Amino acid sequence: MGFDAIIPIIKNRCPLQIHKPLSKILDEFQANPDTKRGIVKKQPLTTDITGKMILLGTGTSVGVPAIGCRCPVCQSKDPRNNRTRASAILGLPDGNLLIDTSPDLRLQLLREKIGIAHAVIFTHEHSDHIVGFDDLRLFQFYLGHAVPVYCNVVVEKRLKTAFDYVFDDADKTHIGATPAIDLIRISHEPISILGVTVTPIPLKHGPNFDVLGFRIGNVAYCTDVSEIPAGSWELLQGLDTLVLDALRPDPHVTHLSIDQAVEIAKKLRAKQTYFTHCACSIDYHKVNQTLPTGIEVGYDGLSFELT
Repeated sequence: MGFDAIIPIIKNRCPLQIHKPLSKILDEFQANPDTKRGIVKKQPLTTDITGKMILLGTGTSVGVPAIGCRCPVCQSKDPRNNRTRASAILGLPDGNLLIDTSPDLRLQLLREKIGIAHAVIFTHEHSDHIVGFDDLRLFQFYLGHAVPVYCNVVVEKRLKTAFDYVFDDADKTHIGATPAIDLIRISHEPISILGVTVTPIPLKHGPNFDVLGFRIGNVAYCTDVSEIPAGSWELLQGLDTLVLDALRPDPHVTHLSIDQAVEIAKKLRAKQTYFTHCACSIDYHKVNQTLPTGIEVGYDGLSFELT
């Protein structure tokens, strides 16, 4: 409906409620950035996860089961061996903070009955962590405004390249055709998001990639890690819960192996460590039986308290 068509509706239905010139009302309406985006707020069907962190996905970049793989884990009937791509969500005081938009984001949120993300933060730019970006389209309707997206300059550049249609100036064909996004640049400095302080943790992801982990209170999320730089160890002290990359038993150039992750967990001495970004060479039960007390393989849907 065009704005010209709105005028007679306003005149017929609410003549007594207009306390300023109609032209002024329409000018203000059209000037509102959220009106231009076509955002109309509505209530989502969702589960309250305040005070919790949920691992939405704990799998490697190809997921588990992997396409065409005959291994016992990929053929396993145990749901804890079924791993979607790595992502997590936190129920913070002022809303839900989504970490990464995996290719499996839609199914992850439906599985956990989480109908809204109030903000998004990215660890890094790889496809298994950003491909679900277009699934943010619906959240503008629930928020009544654009989705705040926190990322560093490298992720921002990749998003604007891979999802150029979200950021261009072309007229959209209809409301919700693309995500409504407000990009907020982050670096290594702590930042306030949804009522808490989020501390970025610089990490290495092989020789060519720098990624970010995040600490919220006494919980830290560190996926896609091959090395913790010297300056980041202090940021990981005194944790209650650590979520840490552990790709497979054998060494890998861009990820921690099980043994390497165990050694890091022992040094950091978090009360509880959960492994994530796990490949199909990790059987949930078999590997858990070999791990020290307080260290476990994570699984999709695992939730724990934020402290």
